Amino acid sequence: MANSTSSRIKVGIVGGTGYTGVELLRLLSQHPGVELVAITSRKEDGLRVDEMYPSLRGSVDLAFSHPDNAALDQCDVVFFATPHGVAMAQADALLAKGVKIIDLAADFRLQDTTAFEHWYKMPHGCPGVLKEAVYGLPELHREKIAGARVIGNPGCYPTTVALGLAPLLGAGRPLVDTSTLIADCKSGVTGAGRKAEIGILYSEASDSFKAYGVAGHRHHPEIVEQLQKLLGQPVGLTFVPHLTPMVRGMHSTIYARLLPEGRDTDYQALFEQRYANEPFVDVMPAGSTPETRSVRASNMVRIAVHRPGGGDQLVILVVQDNLVKGASGQAIQNMNLMFGLPETTGLTQVPIQP
Repeated sequence: MANSTSSRIKVGIVGGTGYTGVELLRLLSQHPGVELVAITSRKEDGLRVDEMYPSLRGSVDLAFSHPDNAALDQCDVVFFATPHGVAMAQADALLAKGVKIIDLAADFRLQDTTAFEHWYKMPHGCPGVLKEAVYGLPELHREKIAGARVIGNPGCYPTTVALGLAPLLGAGRPLVDTSTLIADCKSGVTGAGRKAEIGILYSEASDSFKAYGVAGHRHHPEIVEQLQKLLGQPVGLTFVPHLTPMVRGMHSTIYARLLPEGRDTDYQALFEQRYANEPFVDVMPAGSTPETRSVRASNMVRIAVHRPGGGDQLVILVVQDNLVKGASGQAIQNMNLMFGLPETTGLTQVPIQP
């Protein structure tokens, strides 16, 4: 097994045909410390990857293989870019072979199995593995990630909300009313995955805008669990996601009411200090309104903090690419930490604009 930076990390991807799978391929194909070993797909077994995704011609010289025939147990790490429930079905066998796991679905995100079973409508298949899994948000759990065998890669919405609120909750005492937090979030249609579904067809989603999951969304308990770990006590969060007519990108507007003891704080300075050494979090100058296109195809998160009229309401704006920092890029950031590589390796792409 290649467990040091002196040899290349042997990587397998389960579920390589979806949007997060091809994004992993795009990024890993340019990663200097990685050898792509296997990419699985039941339906596309034997098809060359660059036939399905011509953008990868000359970069990925592999064909999809059936999961039963893929040499996943010969890998150092396996990424699961699959529906919920797949990773937990294979986790024990891979771990027994010394293979590390990074799951881009929800199998290892929620430590509360009752909440998982309620929102994902399936029993948890390996609660023992879940107990050791680390939530893969490096800005909050970097040291634990470095020593982990199993990573639950965060959801896209939770990444923006947790990073937007962390400076306000992790200072030993909250500076805002944590019972009335609001996250008003918008995502491009790739957040729904690569599938034929009426609501995300071009003629349905284009030239329109709508909220969904208002009565409840599966990312809500994930966000709340992370915020409560930061704070050490319960939080009240209203979370409303929206579908926007763009391919990729995410914009979260977060509202937090200041407590009396937080009114004299310089919030611009607070955010700048909190993220000063974070390579993928950019706190914008005061008064900025970051755009989703400023992070397109990059692993960067951009944050702006506002206090309209100097009043008691904070407004935090957070943008990211939902397929990169919101999924595959963050997964590679976690892999780098797990194998002792510089965290930014393979992830320094400049955003695409326009």
